[in-house]
Amino acid sequence: MTHDIEHFIQALPKVELHLHIEGSLEPELMFDLAHRNGVALPYDSVEEIRAAYQFGNLQEFLDLYYQGMAVLRTRQDFQDLTRAYLDRVARDNVRHVEIFFDPQGHTERGVPFAETIEGILDALEEGERDLGITSGLILSILRHLPEADALKTLEAALPYRECLLGLGLDSSEVGHPPSKFTRVFEKARGLGLKVMAHAGEEGPPAYVWEALDLLKVDRIDHGNRSLEDPALVDRLVAEGMTLTVCPLSNHKLCVVEDLAQHPLKRMLDLGLKVTVNSDDPSYFGGYLGDNYRAVAQALDLSRVDLAQLASNGIEGAFLTPERKAALLDELNGHLARG
Repeated sequence: MTHDIEHFIQALPKVELHLHIEGSLEPELMFDLAHRNGVALPYDSVEEIRAAYQFGNLQEFLDLYYQGMAVLRTRQDFQDLTRAYLDRVARDNVRHVEIFFDPQGHTERGVPFAETIEGILDALEEGERDLGITSGLILSILRHLPEADALKTLEAALPYRECLLGLGLDSSEVGHPPSKFTRVFEKARGLGLKVMAHAGEEGPPAYVWEALDLLKVDRIDHGNRSLEDPALVDRLVAEGMTLTVCPLSNHKLCVVEDLAQHPLKRMLDLGLKVTVNSDDPSYFGGYLGDNYRAVAQALDLSRVDLAQLASNGIEGAFLTPERKAALLDELNGHLARG
């Protein structure tokens, strides 16, 4: 990749729409928090933790991911975690983030819901004040757990309704179709929350159809396997549905064997409203800027392609019209300067 493209990517005003805050837990912070909270880890050093960040599929990753969560106990822990992420993406010129958090992964360990959400909100407020990064917070449901547990979690979130942007659906996809969560998504929509679901990463195109028709989502997270169904692609294009694709995640989890085979460019060429995101950056080897650089090189993307991806991110964000217009003006100015 040329220096000119590197510089172009760095200066792009970026938006991140698919980020699990627990997945930004770097080995150094995991080790520090384990020491702070007296949590025993099966690792004796940061280097051993980093070496453990190796896995062959989604389930192996999730097993490690939930183990890492164990060090997160207090409001301060969640604030430190979120602030570390914001400080990191500020260096990539990220201007707005919409992040997922998994409260069920914490409440089932005895961590009060309030500790989790208030710590994250503290850091998001700091991020806007200190870094100029606006944000939205998405409560994400763990799909391997029963829908009754999801409904209970949404009930616990009601005192924080005005602080939440939306409801998401993540974790082990295969065997847990979106239809399992129809009632909780209906309730979330009734509360005025935006709704989105992981679909079509490892699960089939049928899961994307269910997310659209049964959950009535505003956005699809991942959605790669939609390409297997031409009728689904036509619908996604016609509806202007945003897909939050995560290239380095797809590579690390063996959804694609080689980034040069990643469908991102094909998705762009088909007119899909595809965006670039980092998913779980500490586990998958790259933050948002790293993902842009990786696909630019692997897929030989042009400045126009890269600007389109950034524009799709801005358009797909749940921003005020004024904030959206300002970011698009900034992006267009950058593209005009080349």
